[in-house]
Amino acid sequence: MMQLFPSTYFTYKNNKLYCEEVAVAEIVKQTGTPTYIYSKNYFEDAYKEFDAAFGEIPHIIFYAAKANFNLSVIKTFLQLGSGVDVNSEGELYRALKAGANAKEIILTSVGKTRNEIKLGLEHDVLMIKAESEEEVILINEIAASMNTVARVAIRVNPDVDAKTHPYISTGLSENKFGVNSETALRIFRMQSELKNIRFTGIDMHIGSQITSVSPFVEAVEKLSNLFMILKKEGIELIHFDIGGGIGIQYKDEKTFSVKEFARAILPTLKSLNCKIIFEPGRYLTANAGILVTEVLYTKKNQNKNFLVVDAAMTDLLRPSIYGAYHHIQPVEIDKTKKEIVADVVGPVCESGDFLAKERAIQKSVHGDLLAVMSAGAYGMVMASNYNARRRPAEILVDGNKFSVIRSRETLDHLLFDEVKVLK
Repeated sequence: MMQLFPSTYFTYKNNKLYCEEVAVAEIVKQTGTPTYIYSKNYFEDAYKEFDAAFGEIPHIIFYAAKANFNLSVIKTFLQLGSGVDVNSEGELYRALKAGANAKEIILTSVGKTRNEIKLGLEHDVLMIKAESEEEVILINEIAASMNTVARVAIRVNPDVDAKTHPYISTGLSENKFGVNSETALRIFRMQSELKNIRFTGIDMHIGSQITSVSPFVEAVEKLSNLFMILKKEGIELIHFDIGGGIGIQYKDEKTFSVKEFARAILPTLKSLNCKIIFEPGRYLTANAGILVTEVLYTKKNQNKNFLVVDAAMTDLLRPSIYGAYHHIQPVEIDKTKKEIVADVVGPVCESGDFLAKERAIQKSVHGDLLAVMSAGAYGMVMASNYNARRRPAEILVDGNKFSVIRSRETLDHLLFDEVKVLK
Protein backbone atom coordinates (compact mmCIF):
# COMPACT_ATOMS: atom_id res chain seq x y z
CA MET A 1 0.00 0.00 0.00
CA MET A 2 1.29 3.47 -0.90
CA GLN A 3 2.62 5.39 2.08
CA LEU A 4 3.65 9.03 2.43
CA PHE A 5 7.11 9.92 3.65
CA PRO A 6 6.86 11.59 7.09
CA SER A 7 8.12 15.17 7.00
CA THR A 8 7.24 18.49 8.58
CA TYR A 9 8.95 20.34 5.73
CA PHE A 10 7.22 18.56 2.83
CA THR A 11 3.52 18.29 3.67
CA TYR A 12 0.17 18.06 1.94
CA LYS A 13 -2.43 20.83 1.99
CA ASN A 14 -5.70 20.00 0.27
CA ASN A 15 -3.94 16.93 -1.16
CA LYS A 16 -1.23 19.04 -2.80
CA LEU A 17 2.43 18.70 -1.82
CA TYR A 18 4.11 21.76 -0.35
CA CYS A 19 7.70 22.54 0.50
CA GLU A 20 7.37 24.71 3.57
CA GLU A 21 4.66 27.19 2.44
CA VAL A 22 5.12 26.88 -1.33
CA ALA A 23 3.19 24.46 -3.53
CA VAL A 24 5.58 22.17 -5.39
CA ALA A 25 3.40 22.27 -8.52
CA GLU A 26 3.66 26.07 -8.60
CA ILE A 27 7.46 25.87 -8.53
CA VAL A 28 7.69 23.46 -11.43
CA LYS A 29 5.30 25.58 -13.50
CA GLN A 30 8.19 28.05 -13.63
CA THR A 31 11.15 25.67 -13.65
CA GLY A 32 9.97 22.59 -15.50
CA THR A 33 11.10 19.09 -14.56
CA PRO A 34 13.15 17.32 -13.40
CA THR A 35 13.93 19.79 -10.63
CA TYR A 36 15.53 19.59 -7.20
CA ILE A 37 13.73 21.49 -4.45
CA TYR A 38 15.33 22.15 -1.03
CA SER A 39 13.93 23.41 2.26
CA LYS A 40 16.16 26.07 3.78
CA ASN A 41 14.46 25.68 7.15
CA TYR A 42 15.37 22.00 7.21
CA PHE A 43 19.05 22.88 6.66
CA GLU A 44 18.94 25.40 9.48
CA ASP A 45 17.03 23.25 11.95
CA ALA A 46 19.22 20.19 11.38
CA TYR A 47 22.41 22.22 11.83
CA LYS A 48 21.17 23.90 15.01
CA GLU A 49 20.09 20.56 16.48
CA PHE A 50 23.51 19.05 15.80
CA ASP A 51 25.33 22.07 17.17
CA ALA A 52 23.24 22.15 20.36
CA ALA A 53 23.73 18.42 21.03
CA PHE A 54 27.46 19.00 21.54
CA GLY A 55 27.17 22.32 23.32
CA GLU A 56 29.00 20.97 26.39
CA ILE A 57 32.33 20.69 24.59
CA PRO A 58 34.44 22.90 22.30
CA HIS A 59 33.55 21.79 18.79
CA ILE A 60 33.35 22.86 15.16
CA ILE A 61 30.99 21.54 12.49
CA PHE A 62 32.44 21.36 8.98
CA TYR A 63 29.67 20.80 6.46
CA ALA A 64 30.70 18.02 4.06
CA ALA A 65 30.26 19.73 0.69
CA LYS A 66 30.34 16.44 -1.21
CA ALA A 67 26.73 15.84 -0.10
CA ASN A 68 25.39 18.95 -1.83
CA PHE A 69 27.82 21.56 -3.13
CA ASN A 70 25.40 24.16 -4.44
CA LEU A 71 26.81 27.58 -3.49
CA SER A 72 23.59 28.67 -1.80
CA VAL A 73 23.51 25.50 0.29
CA ILE A 74 27.11 25.96 1.40
CA LYS A 75 26.42 29.63 2.16
CA THR A 76 23.40 28.68 4.31
CA PHE A 77 25.64 26.59 6.56
CA LEU A 78 28.40 29.20 6.62
CA GLN A 79 25.89 31.75 7.87
CA LEU A 80 25.05 29.37 10.72
CA GLY A 81 28.70 29.22 11.79
CA SER A 82 29.79 26.09 9.95
CA GLY A 83 33.09 25.40 8.26
CA VAL A 84 33.38 23.36 5.05
CA ASP A 85 34.96 19.96 4.44
CA VAL A 86 36.16 19.82 0.82
CA ASN A 87 37.44 16.85 -1.19
CA SER A 88 38.90 18.46 -4.31
CA GLU A 89 40.10 21.71 -5.80
CA GLY A 90 36.62 22.11 -7.29
CA GLU A 91 34.95 21.86 -3.88
CA LEU A 92 37.61 24.19 -2.44
CA TYR A 93 36.83 26.69 -5.19
CA ARG A 94 33.11 26.39 -4.47
CA ALA A 95 33.57 26.87 -0.72
CA LEU A 96 35.62 30.03 -1.28
CA LYS A 97 33.09 31.35 -3.81
CA ALA A 98 30.32 30.74 -1.27
CA GLY A 99 32.17 33.01 1.15
CA ALA A 100 34.11 30.60 3.35
CA ASN A 101 37.22 31.89 5.07
CA ALA A 102 40.14 29.55 4.39
CA LYS A 103 40.47 28.92 8.14
CA GLU A 104 36.92 27.48 7.91
CA ILE A 105 38.01 24.85 5.38
CA ILE A 106 39.45 21.34 5.79
CA LEU A 107 41.02 19.73 2.71
CA THR A 108 40.41 15.98 2.57
CA SER A 109 40.37 13.07 0.05
CA VAL A 110 42.32 9.85 -0.29
CA GLY A 111 44.12 10.97 -3.46
CA LYS A 112 45.01 14.66 -3.46
CA THR A 113 47.00 15.89 -6.41
CA ARG A 114 50.13 17.98 -6.02
CA ASN A 115 48.15 20.97 -7.27
CA GLU A 116 45.37 20.44 -4.70
CA ILE A 117 47.90 20.31 -1.86
CA LYS A 118 49.57 23.45 -3.19
CA LEU A 119 46.22 25.26 -3.42
CA GLY A 120 45.37 24.26 0.14
CA LEU A 121 48.67 25.70 1.37
CA GLU A 122 48.35 28.85 -0.74
CA HIS A 123 44.93 29.54 0.76
CA ASP A 124 46.16 28.51 4.23
CA VAL A 125 43.26 26.15 4.96
CA LEU A 126 42.76 25.10 8.57
CA MET A 127 44.35 21.73 7.91
CA ILE A 128 45.02 19.10 5.30
CA LYS A 129 43.98 15.57 6.19
CA ALA A 130 46.60 13.09 5.01
CA GLU A 131 45.74 9.46 4.27
CA SER A 132 49.16 7.84 3.70
CA GLU A 133 52.81 8.19 4.63
CA GLU A 134 53.70 9.08 1.04
CA GLU A 135 51.16 11.90 1.11
CA VAL A 136 52.64 13.31 4.34
CA ILE A 137 56.10 13.30 2.77
CA LEU A 138 54.76 15.05 -0.34
CA ILE A 139 52.97 17.70 1.75
CA ASN A 140 56.23 18.34 3.61
CA GLU A 141 58.11 18.66 0.30
CA ILE A 142 55.56 21.08 -1.20
CA ALA A 143 55.38 23.15 2.00
CA ALA A 144 59.19 23.41 2.05
CA SER A 145 59.22 24.65 -1.55
CA MET A 146 56.69 27.31 -0.52
CA ASN A 147 58.63 28.24 2.64
CA THR A 148 55.63 27.48 4.84
CA VAL A 149 54.50 25.01 7.49
CA ALA A 150 51.51 22.82 6.71
CA ARG A 151 48.93 22.01 9.37
CA VAL A 152 48.18 18.31 8.94
CA ALA A 153 45.87 15.71 10.46
CA ILE A 154 46.25 11.97 9.93
CA ARG A 155 43.20 9.95 8.98
CA VAL A 156 43.24 6.71 10.92
CA ASN A 157 41.29 3.67 9.78
CA PRO A 158 40.07 2.18 13.08
CA ASP A 159 39.03 -1.14 11.49
CA VAL A 160 35.45 -0.83 12.70
CA ASP A 161 32.51 -2.32 10.83
CA ALA A 162 29.98 0.47 10.32
CA LYS A 163 27.40 -2.09 9.11
CA THR A 164 26.44 -0.02 6.10
CA HIS A 165 26.46 -0.60 2.32
CA PRO A 166 29.94 -1.87 1.30
CA TYR A 167 30.30 0.96 -1.25
CA ILE A 168 29.99 3.57 1.52
CA SER A 169 31.90 1.76 4.26
CA THR A 170 35.24 3.45 4.88
CA GLY A 171 36.44 2.30 8.32
CA LEU A 172 37.51 -1.31 7.72
CA SER A 173 41.09 -2.38 7.03
CA GLU A 174 39.97 -3.58 3.60
CA ASN A 175 38.81 -0.06 2.64
CA LYS A 176 41.08 2.36 0.78
CA PHE A 177 40.76 5.16 3.32
CA GLY A 178 43.27 6.23 5.98
CA VAL A 179 46.09 4.29 7.64
CA ASN A 180 46.04 1.76 10.46
CA SER A 181 46.94 2.73 14.03
CA GLU A 182 50.50 1.39 13.84
CA THR A 183 51.24 3.35 10.67
CA ALA A 184 49.62 6.46 12.13
CA LEU A 185 51.85 6.26 15.23
CA ARG A 186 54.93 5.91 13.05
CA ILE A 187 53.97 8.94 10.96
CA PHE A 188 53.18 11.10 14.00
CA ARG A 189 56.55 10.12 15.49
CA MET A 190 58.24 11.50 12.35
CA GLN A 191 57.29 15.02 13.49
CA SER A 192 60.89 16.04 14.26
CA GLU A 193 62.02 14.98 10.77
CA LEU A 194 59.22 16.80 8.98
CA LYS A 195 60.38 20.40 9.29
CA ASN A 196 57.51 21.83 7.22
CA ILE A 197 54.64 19.98 8.86
CA ARG A 198 52.84 20.58 12.12
CA PHE A 199 50.55 17.77 13.16
CA THR A 200 47.41 19.35 14.59
CA GLY A 201 44.81 16.61 14.48
CA ILE A 202 43.76 12.99 14.29
CA ASP A 203 40.82 11.98 12.15
CA MET A 204 38.44 9.15 11.34
CA HIS A 205 35.45 8.62 9.07
CA ILE A 206 34.10 5.08 9.26
CA GLY A 207 31.38 5.24 6.63
CA SER A 208 28.13 6.80 5.53
CA GLN A 209 24.47 6.16 6.34
CA ILE A 210 25.33 4.47 9.66
CA THR A 211 22.15 3.61 11.56
CA SER A 212 23.62 2.31 14.83
CA VAL A 213 25.58 4.38 17.33
CA SER A 214 27.75 1.45 18.49
CA PRO A 215 30.30 1.62 15.60
CA PHE A 216 30.90 5.28 16.44
CA VAL A 217 31.43 4.46 20.13
CA GLU A 218 33.93 1.74 19.27
CA ALA A 219 35.81 3.91 16.78
CA VAL A 220 35.94 6.95 19.08
CA GLU A 221 37.32 4.81 21.89
CA LYS A 222 40.01 3.33 19.62
CA LEU A 223 41.00 6.73 18.30
CA SER A 224 41.01 8.32 21.76
CA ASN A 225 43.44 5.64 22.98
CA LEU A 226 45.76 6.58 20.13
CA PHE A 227 45.31 10.27 20.97
CA MET A 228 46.35 9.62 24.59
CA ILE A 229 49.42 7.61 23.56
CA LEU A 230 50.55 10.54 21.43
CA LYS A 231 49.86 12.99 24.23
CA LYS A 232 52.05 11.01 26.65
CA GLU A 233 54.83 11.11 24.05
CA GLY A 234 54.60 14.90 23.88
CA ILE A 235 52.71 15.13 20.59
CA GLU A 236 49.94 17.56 21.49
CA LEU A 237 47.08 17.53 19.00
CA ILE A 238 44.47 20.27 19.10
CA HIS A 239 41.81 18.63 16.91
CA PHE A 240 40.01 15.29 17.24
CA ASP A 241 37.95 14.72 14.10
CA ILE A 242 35.07 12.23 14.17
CA GLY A 243 34.03 12.76 10.55
CA GLY A 244 30.42 12.22 9.56
CA GLY A 245 28.24 9.30 8.58
CA ILE A 246 25.12 9.55 10.75
CA GLY A 247 22.31 7.74 8.97
CA ILE A 248 18.96 9.26 8.08
CA GLN A 249 15.59 7.74 7.31
CA TYR A 250 14.98 6.87 3.67
CA LYS A 251 12.43 4.13 4.25
CA ASP A 252 11.85 2.48 7.61
CA GLU A 253 15.38 2.43 9.00
CA LYS A 254 15.74 2.54 12.77
CA THR A 255 18.10 5.46 13.11
CA PHE A 256 19.40 7.29 16.18
CA SER A 257 19.02 10.94 17.06
CA VAL A 258 21.93 13.33 17.30
CA LYS A 259 21.14 13.66 21.02
CA GLU A 260 21.60 9.90 21.44
CA PHE A 261 24.82 10.17 19.47
CA ALA A 262 26.07 12.91 21.79
CA ARG A 263 25.14 11.01 24.95
CA ALA A 264 27.04 7.95 23.74
CA ILE A 265 30.36 9.64 22.90
CA LEU A 266 30.49 12.79 25.06
CA PRO A 267 32.11 11.08 28.09
CA THR A 268 35.08 10.01 25.96
CA LEU A 269 35.30 13.33 24.11
CA LYS A 270 35.33 15.35 27.33
CA SER A 271 38.42 13.48 28.54
CA LEU A 272 40.46 14.58 25.51
CA ASN A 273 40.50 18.28 26.38
CA CYS A 274 40.73 19.45 22.77
CA LYS A 275 38.46 20.80 20.04
CA ILE A 276 36.19 18.19 18.47
CA ILE A 277 35.44 18.31 14.75
CA PHE A 278 32.35 16.90 13.02
CA GLU A 279 31.75 16.59 9.27
CA PRO A 280 28.05 15.88 8.68
CA GLY A 281 26.73 16.05 5.13
CA ARG A 282 23.84 13.69 4.46
CA TYR A 283 22.45 14.27 7.98
CA LEU A 284 22.08 17.99 7.26
CA THR A 285 20.76 17.82 3.71
CA ALA A 286 19.25 14.51 2.56
CA ASN A 287 15.73 14.94 3.89
CA ALA A 288 15.81 18.65 3.05
CA GLY A 289 15.37 17.91 -0.64
CA ILE A 290 13.16 16.26 -3.23
CA LEU A 291 13.50 15.60 -6.93
CA VAL A 292 10.32 16.38 -8.86
CA THR A 293 9.71 14.47 -12.07
CA GLU A 294 6.90 14.30 -14.64
CA VAL A 295 5.33 11.09 -15.89
CA LEU A 296 5.94 10.79 -19.62
CA TYR A 297 4.32 7.45 -20.37
CA THR A 298 2.76 4.44 -18.69
CA LYS A 299 2.93 0.94 -20.07
CA LYS A 300 2.44 -2.68 -19.15
CA ASN A 301 4.54 -5.66 -20.23
CA GLN A 302 2.54 -8.76 -19.28
CA ASN A 303 2.03 -8.26 -15.52
CA LYS A 304 4.72 -5.59 -15.16
CA ASN A 305 3.71 -1.91 -14.86
CA PHE A 306 6.11 0.86 -15.81
CA LEU A 307 5.97 4.59 -15.18
CA VAL A 308 8.39 6.25 -17.57
CA VAL A 309 9.39 9.62 -16.08
CA ASP A 310 11.62 12.47 -17.23
CA ALA A 311 14.11 12.05 -14.36
CA ALA A 312 16.80 9.44 -14.81
CA MET A 313 19.97 7.95 -13.38
CA THR A 314 21.66 11.04 -14.81
CA ASP A 315 19.72 13.11 -12.26
CA LEU A 316 19.67 10.72 -9.28
CA LEU A 317 22.25 7.94 -9.50
CA ARG A 318 21.88 6.32 -6.07
CA PRO A 319 19.18 3.77 -6.95
CA SER A 320 21.23 2.52 -9.92
CA ILE A 321 24.59 2.15 -8.18
CA TYR A 322 23.56 1.26 -4.62
CA GLY A 323 20.09 -0.14 -5.10
CA ALA A 324 19.23 2.76 -2.79
CA TYR A 325 15.65 3.33 -1.73
CA HIS A 326 14.01 6.71 -2.25
CA HIS A 327 10.36 7.06 -1.36
CA ILE A 328 8.24 8.25 -4.30
CA GLN A 329 4.86 9.88 -3.89
CA PRO A 330 2.45 11.98 -5.96
CA VAL A 331 2.68 15.77 -5.94
CA GLU A 332 -1.11 15.73 -5.92
CA ILE A 333 -3.04 12.97 -4.17
CA ASP A 334 -6.14 11.82 -6.03
CA LYS A 335 -8.16 9.50 -3.82
CA THR A 336 -10.26 8.41 -6.79
CA LYS A 337 -7.24 6.75 -8.39
CA LYS A 338 -6.35 3.23 -7.37
CA GLU A 339 -2.86 2.12 -6.41
CA ILE A 340 -0.69 -0.01 -8.63
CA VAL A 341 2.69 -1.68 -8.24
CA ALA A 342 5.12 -0.33 -10.81
CA ASP A 343 8.75 0.28 -11.70
CA VAL A 344 9.54 3.99 -11.97
CA VAL A 345 12.09 4.26 -14.78
CA GLY A 346 13.86 7.00 -16.70
CA PRO A 347 14.49 7.61 -20.41
CA VAL A 348 18.23 6.81 -20.41
CA CYS A 349 19.44 3.91 -22.58
CA GLU A 350 20.44 1.63 -19.69
CA SER A 351 18.54 -1.18 -17.98
CA GLY A 352 19.91 0.19 -14.74
CA ASP A 353 18.08 3.48 -15.25
CA PHE A 354 15.42 3.29 -12.58
CA LEU A 355 14.31 5.29 -9.55
CA ALA A 356 12.24 2.53 -7.95
CA LYS A 357 11.24 -1.08 -8.57
CA GLU A 358 8.06 -2.90 -7.60
CA ARG A 359 6.76 0.19 -5.83
CA ALA A 360 3.19 0.69 -4.59
CA ILE A 361 2.17 4.04 -6.01
CA GLN A 362 -0.88 6.00 -7.08
CA LYS A 363 -1.90 5.17 -10.65
CA SER A 364 -0.49 7.90 -12.87
CA VAL A 365 -1.05 9.30 -16.31
CA HIS A 366 0.99 11.44 -18.69
CA GLY A 367 1.69 14.83 -17.10
CA ASP A 368 1.35 13.77 -13.47
CA LEU A 369 4.11 14.93 -11.13
CA LEU A 370 5.95 12.65 -8.70
CA ALA A 371 8.22 13.63 -5.80
CA VAL A 372 11.32 11.54 -5.16
CA MET A 373 11.98 12.07 -1.47
CA SER A 374 15.24 12.31 0.55
CA ALA A 375 17.08 13.68 -2.48
CA GLY A 376 18.97 16.56 -0.86
CA ALA A 377 22.24 14.63 -0.51
CA TYR A 378 24.22 12.80 -3.20
CA GLY A 379 21.66 13.82 -5.79
CA MET A 380 22.63 16.79 -7.92
CA VAL A 381 26.32 16.38 -7.02
CA MET A 382 26.34 12.99 -8.78
CA ALA A 383 24.33 14.12 -11.80
CA SER A 384 25.82 13.70 -15.27
CA ASN A 385 25.28 14.58 -18.91
CA TYR A 386 25.09 10.98 -20.16
CA ASN A 387 22.90 10.77 -23.29
CA ALA A 388 23.64 14.52 -23.60
CA ARG A 389 20.97 15.20 -20.99
CA ARG A 390 20.86 18.59 -19.33
CA ARG A 391 21.25 18.60 -15.58
CA PRO A 392 18.24 19.80 -13.54
CA ALA A 393 17.47 23.12 -11.92
CA GLU A 394 17.85 23.56 -8.15
CA ILE A 395 15.40 25.56 -6.05
CA LEU A 396 15.70 26.80 -2.46
CA VAL A 397 12.48 27.44 -0.55
CA ASP A 398 12.45 29.76 2.44
CA GLY A 399 9.00 30.04 4.04
CA ASN A 400 6.61 31.34 1.38
CA LYS A 401 9.33 32.29 -1.12
CA PHE A 402 11.58 30.33 -3.43
CA SER A 403 14.71 31.09 -5.43
CA VAL A 404 16.31 29.41 -8.42
CA ILE A 405 19.78 28.67 -7.04
CA ARG A 406 20.91 26.86 -10.18
CA SER A 407 19.12 27.11 -13.50
CA ARG A 408 18.56 24.10 -15.72
CA GLU A 409 21.47 23.61 -18.08
CA THR A 410 20.98 24.86 -21.60
CA LEU A 411 22.05 23.07 -24.77
CA ASP A 412 24.90 25.58 -25.00
CA HIS A 413 26.07 24.40 -21.56
CA LEU A 414 26.46 20.93 -23.03
CA LEU A 415 28.71 22.22 -25.79
CA PHE A 416 30.79 24.38 -23.44
CA ASP A 417 33.96 25.17 -25.41
CA GLU A 418 33.77 22.29 -27.86
CA VAL A 419 32.38 24.70 -30.45
CA LYS A 420 35.78 26.37 -30.62
CA VAL A 421 37.13 23.25 -32.29
CA LEU A 422 34.64 23.59 -35.11
CA LYS A 423 35.63 27.15 -35.97
